[in-house]
Amino acid sequence: MSKKYFTYNSSSQPDSPPTSHPHPNIRFPAVAGSFYPEDPHFLKSEIDQDLDQASLTDISGQLKILIVPHAGIDFSGSVAGAGFKQIEGKNYSHIFLLGISHQVIFDYAAIYPEGSWETPLSQVSIDQDLAQKIIDKEKGILPDKGPHLPEHSLEMELIFLQRVLKDFKIVPVLLGQVSEDLLKTLAEKITPLLNKETLLVISSDLSHYPVWEVAKHVDEETIKSILSGKEEIFLKTQEEISQQNFSNLETTACAALAIRIGMKIAAGLDLNFKKIAYENSGDVTGEKRRVVGYGAIGAWQNSSDPNPDLELEKEVLSLARQTLEDHLSGRPVLPKSLITFKSPFLLEPLGAFVTLKKDGQLRGCIGEFEPKEPLFEMIQKMAIAAATQDPRFPKVLLEELKEIKIEVSVMSPRKKINNWQEVKLGEDGVVIQYKNHAGTFLPQVAEETSWSLEEFLSQLCCQKAGLPPHAYKNSEVDLYTFQVQIFSE
Repeated sequence: MSKKYFTYNSSSQPDSPPTSHPHPNIRFPAVAGSFYPEDPHFLKSEIDQDLDQASLTDISGQLKILIVPHAGIDFSGSVAGAGFKQIEGKNYSHIFLLGISHQVIFDYAAIYPEGSWETPLSQVSIDQDLAQKIIDKEKGILPDKGPHLPEHSLEMELIFLQRVLKDFKIVPVLLGQVSEDLLKTLAEKITPLLNKETLLVISSDLSHYPVWEVAKHVDEETIKSILSGKEEIFLKTQEEISQQNFSNLETTACAALAIRIGMKIAAGLDLNFKKIAYENSGDVTGEKRRVVGYGAIGAWQNSSDPNPDLELEKEVLSLARQTLEDHLSGRPVLPKSLITFKSPFLLEPLGAFVTLKKDGQLRGCIGEFEPKEPLFEMIQKMAIAAATQDPRFPKVLLEELKEIKIEVSVMSPRKKINNWQEVKLGEDGVVIQYKNHAGTFLPQVAEETSWSLEEFLSQLCCQKAGLPPHAYKNSEVDLYTFQVQIFSE
């Protein structure tokens, strides 16, 4: 195969970028054979070589944001490989790919909302549920596949992801010439979604086209400003470099808008930035009269947090108890505009059950699956419902609240199963549905009762759904499983 690799030039176009194809739900590669080898064996070999030459950073904690370059693999592959080395073999299953459009001019954020992306290595599915959580047509975050079809910057990151992760889905996001409000809105939407299985990958090269000496200086200042973690320092540094009028310097970072979103998110999550690797094209080719800079930078969860899970538990239980105290005292429940949280987990749209116990006995339990509102609102609503709307018990009185222990169960989205024997007793919660009958048992019910699986499901049918004991074996009855994270006083 004759290689045609080149760093991206805004006046150049990749060979015959696709504008349409007979499979509208598949986005085919735009730059295979130009930015990277089209043959999957050659491609694997090049990527693996870049990964093998890289090393892990010495920072602890979980990587939440990764900034990596997107030039041809012969130019920026070693720097990109150093970045992706940090997540090799990790359990990230949801990836936001964020960059700017080099080929199409528009004034919104374009989300690729469905289907899959194909490279010579395989196809990767779009995370449709996650994409829908950030789409906001009123704010200019739109489902639009068009700008993605000829674009190379996110495709260059996908081929590396395919070599370091096993099972993941993506949400590709391209920025046009967008407003400050849109940057802020997109950062606010992505921030609560960056859980332990979700990573934000930002695709950006650094300085474009100065001589080698200028690129080294400019890129050093740009990287230093990103490592500060302060968006205002990044913007000030860009302005100061611009005022120096370096010859042939077209930009300090082609995806500066995407980097700014990453810095907003990092500030909200208290992340620590660290440089992973740096080179420019002059270091690679020896041609130093016109170069492009490449940096790999990561943002890690603050490892100084004493115990993030313990802090989250405190917030969850404090919110539930304060809500009950306010409601049962006749005071208005604290509105969401006045609530601040350390953990973005509470901003995710997750279902929850609130369980109340008095003297070790159940005093109320109500919950809801897959809500549209964030978790903290769900906890407030279900706490009040458990205390005042559970038909099995009288309403909780303010004077007995001090004797009541609160348990909050946060639920994953439920998953339909085809056979009742798929239920993992003690690990799975179960929902049973048949026509107008429905019932739910949390996974901890099995531990509290010491029931066998068949007893667990029979009691679910009788107690909760008003169905015959063995209805769970009927093929017309729907069964769903879910998992919970339990916070208990």
